[in-house]
Amino acid sequence: MKVLLLNGSPHKNGCTDRALREIAAELAKAGVDSEIFWLGAKPVGGCVGCGACAKAGKCVFDGGVSEFVEKAREADGFVFGSPVHYASASGSITGFLDRAFYSGSQVFRGKPGAAIVSARRAGTTAAFDQLNKYFGISQMPVVSANYWNMVHGASPADVEQDLEGLQTMRVLARNMAWLLKCIAAGEATGVARPEQEQKQKTNFIR
Repeated sequence: MKVLLLNGSPHKNGCTDRALREIAAELAKAGVDSEIFWLGAKPVGGCVGCGACAKAGKCVFDGGVSEFVEKAREADGFVFGSPVHYASASGSITGFLDRAFYSGSQVFRGKPGAAIVSARRAGTTAAFDQLNKYFGISQMPVVSANYWNMVHGASPADVEQDLEGLQTMRVLARNMAWLLKCIAAGEATGVARPEQEQKQKTNFIR
C-alpha cells in the first residue's frame, strides 16, 4: 500500500512539508509506504480547457502533471497539502490539481483522499474546503481526523510547537491506513467496487 503526498507549497522544506512528514512517519508505523511529491517553486499554470488531454491521454502542458498522474495510477490513497494564500489553497496546487484531475480523473476514482493546510494564522477552513472539492467530484472517500486538518505557524519550528495540529496529522494518517486496509480486506473477500455509469451532462441554458 502506498499513499502519495502532494506538497503544494513553493517552499520544499516549509510548514506544509513538516505536516506531510508527520503523516508519512505515522503511515510508516502502520506499514504503509508514502512519497512526497513537491510541485516546485516555478509558477504552475492552470487548465485552459483546450481538451487536448482527451486525445493525448495526458496534459499537453505537463509541468510535472503527467509525472504526478502516473504516480497516482499506482497509489492507493492521497494527501494534498497546501499553504494558505489569501484564504485559499496556493495558486500552484490549484492549477496543478485542475489539470491533473481533468486529464487523469480515472486514476483517482475510488481511492481515499485527504487535504491538509498550513497557515500562519487564518484562512485555513476556506482553503481546506476548497481542496476537499476534488474528492467530492471524483468518487473518492474522504479521510478525516479528530479536527480539521491544519497546522499553524510561520516556520517549521513554529509548527513543531503546534502540538494539536501535529496530533491531527497523526490521527489522519492512522485513519488513512485503517481505511486502506479495510478496502484491501473487502476486495480480498470479493466485495466489488461500485458499478460505474456513463457520465451524464445536462446543460440548463438553451
